[in-house]
Amino acid sequence: MDILQTITQEFNLTENHAKNIISLIDEGNTIPFIARYRKEMTGSCDDQVLRELNDRLTYLRNLEKRKEEVSAAIEEQGKMTDEIRSALEKAVTLTEVEDVYRPYKQKRKTRASVAIAKGLQPLADAIFAQDKALDVRKEAEKYITEEVPTAEEAISGAQDIIAEMISDDAATRKKIRNFFFNHGEISSSYVKGKEEEDEAKTYEMYKSYSEPVSEIKSHRVLALNRGEKEGFLKVSLVCDSDFAKRIAAAAFLKDGGESTKIVRAAAEDGYERLIAPSVEREVRAQLFDDASEQAIKMFEINLKPLLMQPPVKNKITMGWDPAFRTGCKICVVDGTGKVLDKTVVYPTPPQNKTEEAKKTLKALIEKYGVEVISCGNGTASKESEIFIAELIKEIKAETGREVGYVIVSEAGASVYSASALGAEEFPDYDVTARSAVSIARRLQDPLAELIKIDPKSIGVGQYQHDMNEKRLDSALGGVLEDCVNSVGVDLNTASVSLLRYVAGLNSAVAKNIVAYREENGKFTSRKQLLKVPKLGEKAYTQCAGFLRIDCGDNILDNTAVHPESYEKAEKLLSLFSYTKEDVRARRISDLRDKLKAYGVDKAAKETDLDKATLADIVTELMKPGRDIRDALPAPMLRKDIMGIEDLKPGMEITGTVRNVVDFGAFVDIGVHQDGLVHISEITDKYIRHPSEVLKVGQVVKVTVKDVDIKKNRIALTMRKKNK
Repeated sequence: MDILQTITQEFNLTENHAKNIISLIDEGNTIPFIARYRKEMTGSCDDQVLRELNDRLTYLRNLEKRKEEVSAAIEEQGKMTDEIRSALEKAVTLTEVEDVYRPYKQKRKTRASVAIAKGLQPLADAIFAQDKALDVRKEAEKYITEEVPTAEEAISGAQDIIAEMISDDAATRKKIRNFFFNHGEISSSYVKGKEEEDEAKTYEMYKSYSEPVSEIKSHRVLALNRGEKEGFLKVSLVCDSDFAKRIAAAAFLKDGGESTKIVRAAAEDGYERLIAPSVEREVRAQLFDDASEQAIKMFEINLKPLLMQPPVKNKITMGWDPAFRTGCKICVVDGTGKVLDKTVVYPTPPQNKTEEAKKTLKALIEKYGVEVISCGNGTASKESEIFIAELIKEIKAETGREVGYVIVSEAGASVYSASALGAEEFPDYDVTARSAVSIARRLQDPLAELIKIDPKSIGVGQYQHDMNEKRLDSALGGVLEDCVNSVGVDLNTASVSLLRYVAGLNSAVAKNIVAYREENGKFTSRKQLLKVPKLGEKAYTQCAGFLRIDCGDNILDNTAVHPESYEKAEKLLSLFSYTKEDVRARRISDLRDKLKAYGVDKAAKETDLDKATLADIVTELMKPGRDIRDALPAPMLRKDIMGIEDLKPGMEITGTVRNVVDFGAFVDIGVHQDGLVHISEITDKYIRHPSEVLKVGQVVKVTVKDVDIKKNRIALTMRKKNK
């Protein structure tokens, strides 16, 4: 297989761009670095495409390596033929390679291996040849021994050998596997005796269920697998076994009279006993792998906008971790996330000390000038929200001060609070106080705070705990890395948790950066990074462009312009009579117009820049220190509250998308319980997946379609035809 050609075709690239990308990856360059600073070499492929290409490249190389291993193993047995060699060359999946290798694998003891040990292989070969002139019984009598006392046993043993030969045939297995995928059905039922258990109700829709394998959606595959794993469901694949048996026999039958009947019986036995159970496992494994990949992709799609939510910058924020019996934990943090004060109040049942809580919180809000309250959405959040709405109304009436509040997802806050990192950051705080700080900070800078939490605990996936952990961690780690590097990191304030996701850095080097900063004071130049222990030239090349220094010696250090392009950027400024001080003072707002008038091609040639890099540098020079998240809609600040009982069909409400799944999206409409917009209710147009229209954090207008207060369910619609 020509890997370069395959990559070129599958990713619709020029051969030169594909070759460059593979070389850059092999040289050890990180995906963010390649995506940002090698656009001219890659055709401006974004980080997502580059990661997919890298995954595919790894698979294809593993495929070629396995082909070599299988080829060597067959050669060693002296059984290699041109036909086998051709089959290996044509194989495009690891499964196909294993199909070719199956007949030559060392097997455990089987009925066929027992028959072969008794010397029945020549008889099996004679029958398999299906010569009309062959007298099967007379031929079988030649093989009667102490171990094979009768001709019937000899024929039976030969049939076992033929059944395994047919089962091991790669082409036959492939045909039957495709038959299962295209014409099989997956079905499920309750495990006997489990129907009445409360947990079984989760799988009620699958108690008597069947669906074509070719049509089943990934989330249903995962639900079936989980139900089976938990012991509530019995799941199986069914297909037309008579037709499948004909497929198994078709390639091997000749008009050989009695011997052909034996081969047919062997094929049917081979299908029932060997092929069907094996192929069912393979098909189900493939369904699970495909469903897992879809779930992981969905997790990636949801995680990115969650991390990239615009920060609520420079606002004094009160973090509120709601609770009942133990009280609500409160922390006030300044605009940089530094903790100013903390306390505990008891406005919720069973304490209901509302007046005392109001007095305490009004004093804190007045003392520190709190502008927004960030309240977690966990236990007692509804009761807390009612109290907060009343509190800020009173503050407005008494002082005229405007205070808003936001309900934030507290998913993972408790994980952070109980982690070693949480204990290291706040050794004197208990876990609940740490959680309140996290809730405040995740409003101020979602990326910087959520990066501290295992992404599997952030609450935007489905069935994530059923996934291959290594694959999931790799995919989500890529999302974290892409988000951190696309935003950029303040070198003088970033935590170790944030720095370790910067391209070219790891936890050890991130700790060294923070230690260097604490010992030597703030960084004033990117070049100082080279003084950090274990941060060499290679790591510097990868990370420097993603690290920002505000108020440093060189204004370019506060942009995404890479140090390797500083001279060229300065040449560009000089070309239009600007200085770096003009950049610092933001006096170059007409740079793009001047460049257009001068001619992009001409300017690129004179500055020795490719056009893609030139465009990026112009953008950075015009807005040093920019945060790409600022262009996104800010979180909605609430000042009042509704309950689920206030909802009526037909009501129009503005909400925030909290999670996107295969069958729809969950939207926070401010009533504690998220409403579901089913995929069929998202738009009047046909869409294959909700992610085509919606993303986590998106503010949307929805209409209440139905409310079930008893089941705590809210059905929403975004379709105009329903309004």
